[in-house]
Amino acid sequence: MKEKHITEILEQSPLASLSEAELALVRAHAAECPECRRAYEASQLSSALLRERAGEVFEPPPFFQTRVLAALRERRAAEETNVFARLWKATGALVASMAATVAMLAVLTFVVPSTQPADTSAEYATAASTYSADELLLNGSDVTNDRLTDEQVLTTLYEPDEGAGR
Repeated sequence: MKEKHITEILEQSPLASLSEAELALVRAHAAECPECRRAYEASQLSSALLRERAGEVFEPPPFFQTRVLAALRERRAAEETNVFARLWKATGALVASMAATVAMLAVLTFVVPSTQPADTSAEYATAASTYSADELLLNGSDVTNDRLTDEQVLTTLYEPDEGAGR
């Protein structure tokens, strides 16, 4: 019995819930072992304190429920504010990225084409033979296989001004 101490039994279950056989075993071992006797006395003391306090009814302080509910409402309001703040920040980032995209497209549309030399279209038109719509329709000699080439269509549609290239 000295090899196995009763502290394991006392730690696993409260003293009040032990059966008579286990209680007799605990008492017999506590009489022989001083270390287990201290554990048994501590267990008896805690059991007596629990029995004494078991009948007590504790009343919460006045307005306890009101304070708890108010604190709960404040937390919920703070969480709702945080949700709106996060949503607003996400919306702000989205609007900023959209504005940057629009600005970039505006620059590419209006600024970049004006920086290209205007002579390229004039040079292209003068390099190729110029056609007019009347010539293409009346003279079928330039048309091969009854189809117009891309070059002929583009030259006809975008005839350069005589003074633009100079």
